[in-house]
Amino acid sequence: MKLSAALPIILGLMLAGPAASQTTPAQRSYVATAAQYRVVSNVVYGVADGFETKLDLYLPRGQQGPRPTLIQFHGGGWVGGSKEGSSLSFLPYLEMGWAVVNVGYRLGRVGLAPAAVEDGLCALRWVIRNAEQYGIDANRLVLTGYSAGGHLSLTTGMTPASAGLDRQCPGNEPLRVAAVVNWYGITDVGDLLDGDNMKSYAVQWMGSMPNRYEIAERVSPLTYVRAGLPPILTIHGDADPTVPYDHALRLRDSLDRAGVPNRLHTVPGGGHGNFTVDEFQGIYEVIRGFLAEHVTR
Repeated sequence: MKLSAALPIILGLMLAGPAASQTTPAQRSYVATAAQYRVVSNVVYGVADGFETKLDLYLPRGQQGPRPTLIQFHGGGWVGGSKEGSSLSFLPYLEMGWAVVNVGYRLGRVGLAPAAVEDGLCALRWVIRNAEQYGIDANRLVLTGYSAGGHLSLTTGMTPASAGLDRQCPGNEPLRVAAVVNWYGITDVGDLLDGDNMKSYAVQWMGSMPNRYEIAERVSPLTYVRAGLPPILTIHGDADPTVPYDHALRLRDSLDRAGVPNRLHTVPGGGHGNFTVDEFQGIYEVIRGFLAEHVTR
C-alpha cells in the first residue's frame, strides 16, 4: 500500500470514535504531514532485462528551496519485497519535512546479481539528474534501506566508478551522497553462500553462476571500504538470525581503519527488525542526531 493510500486509513482510525474531540498533538502532526505532501508514482528511471525499474517521489507542497532527500531501498533478500510494502517506514522523514524517493529494483526472478546493485546506482544518478525539477537538494541526499535494502544503500553510496557497475545508467554525473543510514544490511555477500552463515536468499540471488564468489565480492560493501566515503550509520540487532550481527561489526571496524565517520547502533537482543516502539524511538533519536551532525547542519 502506498503512503498516499495508507495515510487516510491510518488518520481515519486515529481520529474516529469518542476521542475524536480530543485530538492529540501527534494526531494533528500526522494530519499536517498528509496534507503537505504530494506523491509522484511509478516514475521509470531505467530499463534493463526488458524490465522497467520504477520509483515513487514524496514531495513537500509549496516548499521553499530544495529539500534534503531520503532515497530508500526495500528489503526482501534481493528476491522479494516491494517499494510499496515499505512505504510507511519513512514517515519520520516526512514529518521532518524531507523529500523521499522510494526505489524499486530488479528482483532475482528478473535479474540475478549484480542487477539490483546496478539499479541502485542508476536510481541515484536519476535523482541527481532530475533534482532541480523535483526540488531535491543533490548535496543532501541520504541513502537508507532494510536488510537487502540496507545492503543496497551501502553499495549505492560506496561503489566507485571504477567498479563499472553504473555503466547502464544514463549520464555521467558523479554519484555522491551526504550519508548512509544502513538498517541491518548485508556487508559480505560471499559469507552467506556457504558454511554456517549460508542463507537461501543469497544463494537464490546468485543462482548457479560458476563465478558467484567473484560476483559476491563485487557486490559486497566491505570490498569498497576506503577513505573519503560518506558518513555511515548502521543499526543492527545483536541477535539477528537473518543477517549476522558480525556483518555490522566488520563494517564498523573496516570503516574505522579507513578513517570514515561512522557509528554502529546496536539493539541488545534485537532480531531482524521488528524492534519495540521504545527501541524505534531510541533509534530515531540516534538518526536525527546523526543527520544533524553530517547532513543538515
